Amino acid sequence: MAVTITHPGVYITEVPSGSRAVTGVATSITAFVGRAARGPVDEPVQVANWAEFERTFGGLWRGSGLGYAVRDFYLNGGSTALVVRLGCGAGTAEFDLGDVTLAAVGPGAWANTMSVTVHHPGPEGDEVAAGQGGGITADDLFTVEIRGDASSAAADETFVNVTVKDGPRRVDVVLAGSRFVRAVGVPSGARPVEGTVTPTASVADGDPPELADYLGDNAAGDHFLADKRGLYALEKADLFNLLCLPPPTPEGDVPDALWAEALGYCVDRRAFLVVDQPAGQGLSAAKSWAGSVGLTGPGTRNAAVYYPRIRRADPLRGGNSAEFAGSGAVCGVMARTDAGRGVWKAPAGIDGGITGATGLASSLTDGENGQLNPLGVNCLRSFPVIGPVVWGARTLRGADVLTDDYKYVPVRRLALFLEESLYRGTQWAVFEPNDEPLWSQIRASLGAFMQDLFRQGAFQGSTPRDAYFVRCDAETTTQYDIDRGIVNVQVGFAPLKPAEFVVIAIQQKTAEAAG
Repeated sequence: MAVTITHPGVYITEVPSGSRAVTGVATSITAFVGRAARGPVDEPVQVANWAEFERTFGGLWRGSGLGYAVRDFYLNGGSTALVVRLGCGAGTAEFDLGDVTLAAVGPGAWANTMSVTVHHPGPEGDEVAAGQGGGITADDLFTVEIRGDASSAAADETFVNVTVKDGPRRVDVVLAGSRFVRAVGVPSGARPVEGTVTPTASVADGDPPELADYLGDNAAGDHFLADKRGLYALEKADLFNLLCLPPPTPEGDVPDALWAEALGYCVDRRAFLVVDQPAGQGLSAAKSWAGSVGLTGPGTRNAAVYYPRIRRADPLRGGNSAEFAGSGAVCGVMARTDAGRGVWKAPAGIDGGITGATGLASSLTDGENGQLNPLGVNCLRSFPVIGPVVWGARTLRGADVLTDDYKYVPVRRLALFLEESLYRGTQWAVFEPNDEPLWSQIRASLGAFMQDLFRQGAFQGSTPRDAYFVRCDAETTTQYDIDRGIVNVQVGFAPLKPAEFVVIAIQQKTAEAAG
């Protein structure tokens, strides 16, 4: 900061340190896309716990696998979810209050049991109206009571002294805070008459989602990416790390053609796709299934597949055991491992226990596990005392024959974490003068970030030199690059790789003869 010098004396100025801290991004924000009983459609809603999911989306529902997957996510250590509800042709209930029309906050048959009651104020209405101003009188005011169950004596929500006139208590403004309804038609006329109304017509939940419900209809020129609908409603979210696509129904399967599209989107968003094999899949089919649905190529390093499905009690079936896709539980195990050990630790092993699971759809032997693991198929196993666990940590590029750098889930997820953190942490450098002062700042900023991870045990190596490097200087950025407005930064790291095979050599020790 320039100092204006006018008189003899001491002048103080503050000099920026030039230090720019890189903050590590979250690693286990999990996006779920599927059908729910209620809630907003085509909006990524952040959910912090199972109770919040129940309030917003209706909890467990036999019509969809979404609720079961989210429940397993939280049971196994998940913390933050982004839930996108698909519409699937469900109708939206409406309530006719005369000149005012209310609509349920989301489509679905859940609103068929609702009722809306209108009351007019008593003698105190004149005083309340005077406080609102704008020419509003007591005859303009009314109270709205909403019941989620029309037979309930107590109202779930009550909004007092609202009006159809312009002002802070206009009914559409006030009902924007309702968990049940919104005002969609509010002419500036007379208030609604007193009384109770139910939906003008019964509405349906629609059908289980098909491919077009996730992606749109390409043939009709209606791809959802541009509209940010379906899977691509996640375009409205700033960040997600894991993507879980629960089956359309608890016992069903995700459309095969969806997996490749979802993988491509994860690659674009630096996210990781957790894949379920189909229900009832046999061992032989499990070996080649991923390739049959288009999960091939370098992009599959951003995905991992798990086999078989898990078994657990279903509260909606009287507690009887049923099979469920395991992806929600696996995402929870990943989140739990990230929080306890770091994203560089494999989310597998005896610490990768699946909470809530009573068993697996099929019990694999060591030999069967040995057929799938070299192909990059992660097994879920069950052991005495330990119970069901995640017993594999390979990406879909983890087949031995591929020898890919990103063979292992923790290595790939650590790389995605670094990429996203460095991308966000270097935005300040755009349009800065491209010379040594900038390069020095970048080296210091990124170096401090990598050093902090090294101290946490994220990298292989006993010294920083062995564990990572950050380069940004005249060698990485030539004059030709400078003339084109480019600054090149090279960051390398030595990843920790899981000990998949612990080999113990045992030999006899022969006693030496006495001398």
